[in-house]
Amino acid sequence: MVARVIPTRSIRNVFHYNENKLSLTIDEKGTKAATLIHSSGFAKDTEALTQKDRIKTLEKLISLNSRTKYNTLHISLNFDPSEKNMPHEKLRQIVDAYMVKIGFAKQPYLVYEHNDADHPHLHIVTTNIQRNSKAINLHYIGRDRSEPARKQIEKDFNLVVAESARLKQGFKLKPVNATKVTIGQHKMTGLKRAITNVLDHVLPNYIYTSLPELNAVLSQYNVLADRGSEHSRIYKNQGLIYRAIDPEGKKEGVYIPASDFYNQPTLAVLQENFLRNAALKQPYKLRVKNEIDMAFKRQPGLALDELTAALRKEKIILVARINDAGQLYGVTYVDNEKRCVFNGSELGKNYSANEIRRRCAGNNYHVTNQQQQPDLQEQKTVQFHQQHADHLSRKKNPAKRREKARSSKKESSLERQEPALKLDNELSIPAASSPPHTHVSDVPIELRTESKKKKRKKIKR
Repeated sequence: MVARVIPTRSIRNVFHYNENKLSLTIDEKGTKAATLIHSSGFAKDTEALTQKDRIKTLEKLISLNSRTKYNTLHISLNFDPSEKNMPHEKLRQIVDAYMVKIGFAKQPYLVYEHNDADHPHLHIVTTNIQRNSKAINLHYIGRDRSEPARKQIEKDFNLVVAESARLKQGFKLKPVNATKVTIGQHKMTGLKRAITNVLDHVLPNYIYTSLPELNAVLSQYNVLADRGSEHSRIYKNQGLIYRAIDPEGKKEGVYIPASDFYNQPTLAVLQENFLRNAALKQPYKLRVKNEIDMAFKRQPGLALDELTAALRKEKIILVARINDAGQLYGVTYVDNEKRCVFNGSELGKNYSANEIRRRCAGNNYHVTNQQQQPDLQEQKTVQFHQQHADHLSRKKNPAKRREKARSSKKESSLERQEPALKLDNELSIPAASSPPHTHVSDVPIELRTESKKKKRKKIKR
């Protein structure tokens, strides 16, 4: 069993996400996308509860505490496909045991069985606001309370262990309806639901550490997470919107704010994911690097589109970023088998955009200045080490240091006397139109003494 705990700010978003699925069918047989199978903490039995009863009970508790921002908890319990036909009674017992162990036994909660994925899973909707108006602490609830509860329940109910399932059977949590979003096929509510299905599939299952990396995955489903332009109100307020894009990446239709989705995939939430995912990437780098190297080994000098096709066969998507001049300036690799995303330079210099362009043949991309000239950072590093070596050499040899100082002083004097014009061939000639500067050393001593006396008289006056 895999448990996911998502604290959010909107009970209505979470509630209606699950309630809307009660009326949806997923096949010709009329199978419902979701079924309400259990409730606890309500005044009526589950079958007698109306939709109004359900939402009003939860909202009444939340209204007791206006200070707590994250007042809603959305939990999903995901089971192995082999456990598809578990009786509802057993599912109810599992949920009740889980809620006791995480400290929510006395809270009202609703349990929905979802049927729109290739594995059985439950969604639990509840609030952390208690009847005394105090909020149950949600800090590290997933790590400190949910994980121990999950492991104990696996033992108590003889469920497939999540770790062994991942290692031995490739346990996957993939919604079957995470299809590409296409404008024209969805009305507003349908568009939101389609994007929600994609986010439900991507956000918890892929390892990404930046917004561009996340968008590399989302683009496969024609979805974009967008911060807006730097001068926009959305960007300045740390906002985030989601919208559909066409196969060329152009934005289409209306946008939907992140806060409108039940799971609240806001920028703040994603940034937490970025930090958490950073430590998980390392084991998956080697596979991507090997597949790229093998592609070039099998066909040296292959073109970029050929490399893209070769990697696609290995379930690795190469996302190329090309500017208006047709120049490749960035690459991202999406490993759909291991569900991990890498920026090109993150894998090493040989897999960056510049190096991939060099290794590929028969493409139309221009060579950048960075390829034609040594890397700027490398130049600075070499210059620093050279200066450091010269400093140590002068420190050990005082005579050499004095000679260096005299030489530098002499060069400086010559520069003042003869201003030069620099030509492209680095030759220097005196500037014909500029008269030579007159230095103090060129003035006779008598004149210098007389000049000093005049200055003293002026000061006395």
